[in-house]
Amino acid sequence: MAVQDESSRMESMLPSDCLSIQEIGTAAGVFMVFAWFILTVTALFMAFKAVQADVSIQKHYYLNAFICGISVFSYFAMFSGMGWETVEGCRQYFYIRHLEWAITCCLILFSLGILAEQDVATIFASMGFSVGMVYSGYLAAIGLVPLAKWLWFFFGLLLFVMVVYIILREFRQTLLDKENPDKQQLFDKAALLTIVAWSLYPIVWILGPGIGAVGVSVEAILYCFLDVTSKAVFSFVVVNVSPYESAEPTYTVEKEYV
Repeated sequence: MAVQDESSRMESMLPSDCLSIQEIGTAAGVFMVFAWFILTVTALFMAFKAVQADVSIQKHYYLNAFICGISVFSYFAMFSGMGWETVEGCRQYFYIRHLEWAITCCLILFSLGILAEQDVATIFASMGFSVGMVYSGYLAAIGLVPLAKWLWFFFGLLLFVMVVYIILREFRQTLLDKENPDKQQLFDKAALLTIVAWSLYPIVWILGPGIGAVGVSVEAILYCFLDVTSKAVFSFVVVNVSPYESAEPTYTVEKEYV
């Protein structure tokens, strides 16, 4: 009972009242290094392939290299003990994740947008919603007033719904109009992977900074899996070569006989 009372007291403490901070443990640090390694290898591979790739797919290799590369910087900072602050409940919270997510989410949406051959205005709209979504999550995490904290969280969810709508309604419909079944299948795979992975981030947030059901180490490990899936796995899915080859015009050589 005394342990539970102490745990409840810690969860309600403000950052300024903390005498000790709940920081990530060794296991979470190992997972961070593992995620960093996977993202680093993926970024280098994509950058190497971009130099050699055909122009029709080269832009996706470059985008993937930056998506994973920016995450590499973020993870190196985190397991080096940088980019964090103390939030309610005396929890260590890595705000640098949000700086990284704000950029990489935009790049992922840009990749999906150009894959769907969507107009620039709609792509930029989805990117704007994603930036608002990420920063709303950060404001919710550092919120000290419960009402404001959850208002920011649900506002971020609303923006996430807008992003999903643009992917499924605008991007997908544009590609359907192109009548390219191979590219359509590739887009559906990449879009589904993105939506499912991004849908799990709010759940981790609820369990972590939201209600404190899991510790900071479990939170960090779950984010490692989601980041690798939504970035490294996404990168390999979106550079499937065959749909781009099928989209290329075919030329026939006519021989003239005399």
